[in-house]
Amino acid sequence: MKKHDGERVAGERQLLTGVGISAIGIGMYIPFTLVFFHHVTGLSFAVVGLVLTVTGLAGLAFMPLAGSAVDRFGAKRVNLALYAVRALGFALYPFAESLAAFAAVATVTALADRSFPVVQQALIGEVAHGAARDRLQASLRALQNAGMGAGALLVSAVLALWGNAAFDHTAWGNALAFALAGLLVGRVRPVRDEAATSAKRPPAGYRMVLRDRPFLGLTAANFLAALGYAALSVLFPLYIATWLRGPESLTGAAFTVNTALCAGVGVLVAGRVRRSGARRTRSAALGLLLFAAAFTGQVVLGTFRPGQTGLLIALLAIVVVYTLGELIHSPSGGALSVSAAPERVRGRYLATYQLSYSLATALAPSLFTALLAVDGRLPWALLAVAALGAALALVRLERHLPAGAVHAEPPAPEPATGSAAEPTAEPAPEPAATPAPASAATR
Repeated sequence: MKKHDGERVAGERQLLTGVGISAIGIGMYIPFTLVFFHHVTGLSFAVVGLVLTVTGLAGLAFMPLAGSAVDRFGAKRVNLALYAVRALGFALYPFAESLAAFAAVATVTALADRSFPVVQQALIGEVAHGAARDRLQASLRALQNAGMGAGALLVSAVLALWGNAAFDHTAWGNALAFALAGLLVGRVRPVRDEAATSAKRPPAGYRMVLRDRPFLGLTAANFLAALGYAALSVLFPLYIATWLRGPESLTGAAFTVNTALCAGVGVLVAGRVRRSGARRTRSAALGLLLFAAAFTGQVVLGTFRPGQTGLLIALLAIVVVYTLGELIHSPSGGALSVSAAPERVRGRYLATYQLSYSLATALAPSLFTALLAVDGRLPWALLAVAALGAALALVRLERHLPAGAVHAEPPAPEPATGSAAEPTAEPAPEPAATPAPASAATR
């Protein structure tokens, strides 16, 4: 069944509202992670940092199990369970004053946090088909950016008014945000693909994913793209402070521009790309080409090193190009991965895909700092090459991926000619009124 671009999926408003509320909760602690947990638990910064690193790695190891759970119980049920775990974890943080208690709560919470992107992507696949997936991806990303920005501003205001004592109340507020988000998302109704539901169940397990070479190629391309996504938060501040020797305020200005554009025009840009009818592989590749242009601009900027005024203008222009690439690539790339995964094993596929992003995020700090120590332009040059390689890989993978993944809407079938046309049970005066079957070749 084809979903037109303007159609809303059942419970979409509740889903978007829930994601926006949970993003406010995330924004309330992400910018102050170490400080947040230090004041909530009373443990030293070193201990908090070590616990968060270990629990984060444990969360990565749990992701394949989360993918299997999605395939067995459905993305909606697992999504609600993760919201409940996150709500409970943050409600308990103020009481986790000992190391053992903090480690236990942080471990359980990290398992839910790390697995949540996998489950949310799978949920998009459950509730939307066709172009609606691209639109939903863009809307979710815009709300996440807006919500996290609002959460950061909210906690800053709370801390300014009540000081560090407000961290406990912030943790409980975060728990409330996750609980409310879960209640709202509970109203979403999944839509099953009839052809996939009636098809013979494929062999379970990650061996099926590992045998799918086109999807593994898509995952490898995502690893290269994910390095670019990590650049703004990891490399950009260091590059300004060390190589360009610019004021720290430039970092804040860049983040503000990025967040404002993502929240303000993200849906509009994604809608324009979607209505153009571009293939998902090519629109995602276009976004990566803009990444490469922005990274090349950083190399040029690091070579000439203009004065303060020129530096500000150049950096903001580069951030605009980078953000435009993000807005074009993210919805298409996300919908591409969801649609390329067979429905019955979508959880395992998306867990594998998300691991590439998590691995890039984990490697980025050490990789960027090592290259930056040699020459400030080196990490940007590497990122430009990586973005170009990922764009080329997407275009080359296009003919090997399912047509239903490459196209937001399946291309119109070519009309049969001559005697080669097969007889039909009924005359077909309006062939376009009957949608093409969603076979393995088209979905």
